[in-house]
Amino acid sequence: MTRTERADNPDTSRKDPDSDAGRGVPDPATIAIERCSLSFGDLPVLEDVSLSIEPGEFVGLVGPNGAGKTTLLRTISGVLEPASGTVMVDGVDVHDVSSRRSSQLVSVVPQDTALSFSFPVRDVVEMGRHPHRSRFSPPTVDDRKAVEHALERTRTAKFANRPIDEVSGGQRQRVIIARAIAQETPALLLDEPTASLDIAHQVETLELVRELVDDGRTVVAAIHDLDLAARYCDRLVLLADGEIRRDGVPSTVLTSETLADSFDANAVVAPNPVTGSETVTALADARDTDSLPKRVHVLGTGAAAAGVVARLDAAGIEVTLGPVSSGDGAAETARSLGVEAIEVEPFARLSTDVRTTAERRVREADVTVLADHVLGAGNQTILDALEESDALAVVETRPLADRNFAGTAARKRYSACRERAVETSPQSILAAIREASARQQRSQSAESADPPTE
Repeated sequence: MTRTERADNPDTSRKDPDSDAGRGVPDPATIAIERCSLSFGDLPVLEDVSLSIEPGEFVGLVGPNGAGKTTLLRTISGVLEPASGTVMVDGVDVHDVSSRRSSQLVSVVPQDTALSFSFPVRDVVEMGRHPHRSRFSPPTVDDRKAVEHALERTRTAKFANRPIDEVSGGQRQRVIIARAIAQETPALLLDEPTASLDIAHQVETLELVRELVDDGRTVVAAIHDLDLAARYCDRLVLLADGEIRRDGVPSTVLTSETLADSFDANAVVAPNPVTGSETVTALADARDTDSLPKRVHVLGTGAAAAGVVARLDAAGIEVTLGPVSSGDGAAETARSLGVEAIEVEPFARLSTDVRTTAERRVREADVTVLADHVLGAGNQTILDALEESDALAVVETRPLADRNFAGTAARKRYSACRERAVETSPQSILAAIREASARQQRSQSAESADPPTE
């Protein structure tokens, strides 16, 4: 269950008190990192990092390559000892105890899941039990129960007897997670758990991790895919240059400003119309803003209009939208970006004031973009303003027949406007509005150059 779904269904996120009964799974732990600094030679990697992670919380570490995410995970696990500062897991300093004791507190799923030997899958999972028994002692009843539970939980029991090097990458990832489950630690750390997986296995892996969190485990994961991090994590910690730049729920961490500052990226952040979580769209560098028109009005609906609005806003253009239904994805995107939108009630007939405002926006705009524009009985007068404009761009992902509710005359008028427009996609909208603006300027220059007729 994703972060958004849990917010909508809070009762489903509560731990079932019987879900791990008799399996020795400890209560989730608090992880407290206090002023940790660490360097590799003369290169500082972590600088005065402090972070508190609550029991049963899923925290995602995000940031550019070299930000210190993996180093922080290895410091939490006890593998790396900081030059200064402490890491407490469940009240225990992991650098003050034996490796066996720290392995009873924290389990790790590394980024590289390859193993040197061709162990059977069941044996790999059983390795998670080593911190709970002496080195040469045979598995106990509790060990076997923990291993079987982990295999069932990760849906790997069906190939438990196969060699680990004969399963797929996605299956191997689940086996390593099963090993961590069998370890029965209150905290689980994952380093880029989706890095080498296809999209289906990425979602499958994070769904599994999310289930573990919902059952009560505390999880910290370094995740490079920002969309997946926003979708599954309760909280994100943005690292850059070994420092924490932002810490909070995904909507407050993933913003165009923070991404520009930490990733040096020109990106748009908008809610995903399906999941409701934040979606990050990286754009080409739009520093050449001198040739862009200053004001653009968007007439359209759905994902096409939402994508256009987001890209125009990221380029620093004064963009307006509408009329658009208040429940439409484009309206939600405009709202999240602070873009002015003319919103109307779903299926409502456009009032005179709304039509007048929309027509004025079209006439005042340097360029108007038609993005899956719907022709309705109440908005045909907007075509009057469109017919007067020479600066039009059109984005169409749906056939006009599916968007025309105003009859043949409206279709002909719209088609005439479309023929004069620059056809494009949301991804190429900046180049299209440049061309549309240039066409208008050429048209105006040609008109002024024509000799007056007598």
